[in-house]
Amino acid sequence: MQNTFILKRRNPVPLHKKNAKPHHLRTRHFIYDLVEDTNVKRKKPLDLILTQYVAGLGNMGTQVSLHPTIAYSKLLLPKLADYATPENIEKYTKLAADKENDKSFSSSSVEKTMKYLSRKRISIVMSKDMPWTLEKWHIKANFRKAGIYLPEDTITMPEKPISGPNLDLQGKEFYVTITINNREQVKVRCCLHHWTPENSAQLYVNEFWKLPTDPIFPEDKPILDSLPPFWMERKKTTCF
Repeated sequence: MQNTFILKRRNPVPLHKKNAKPHHLRTRHFIYDLVEDTNVKRKKPLDLILTQYVAGLGNMGTQVSLHPTIAYSKLLLPKLADYATPENIEKYTKLAADKENDKSFSSSSVEKTMKYLSRKRISIVMSKDMPWTLEKWHIKANFRKAGIYLPEDTITMPEKPISGPNLDLQGKEFYVTITINNREQVKVRCCLHHWTPENSAQLYVNEFWKLPTDPIFPEDKPILDSLPPFWMERKKTTCF
């Protein structure tokens, strides 16, 4: 890697007359002050336009600004992006608009969000004492406790109702479908947990992630089995 150092003489060399011999340089003329070291100079980001979908950045035609080191190695060299010149912007914007059957994601963060949600196991905590039927607002509230905020209209509930309290369903699983940007859908594993304020009547199971789990609806087992193993996120869940 080459570096550029910009230097300035501390003692300027005196001018000499035309057609006269130049002055001899003295030791003092070889003393320099550092003006700029390009190695430590903050580099300006490069403006690029994506030539295809890039996870975490966007679809074809999306304009991004990245540090030159990342831009060269991750995008320009693999030909995933080009310089955001007016000609390239027009070219790739038109290509993106004309692209048929576009299977790319609706935003740069959707793919990461879907992977994150598919690995979660959300504890749906319901009353052990009062009758209830699971509704969207219950799901929304329990997702919020897990640090996931979503509107009710993005939640698709199981086709069959889940009602309780019913200790036969304790610790069993079901899934809900979350719609992102009115386009992508991801299935999220949930488990049912009964809760009561009476300490003596509360249900506790140590190391619940090591125990085999059954679906509430047997026909959902193939779908639940197809989801990534939830124990990869077990430290972040609250299901007992």
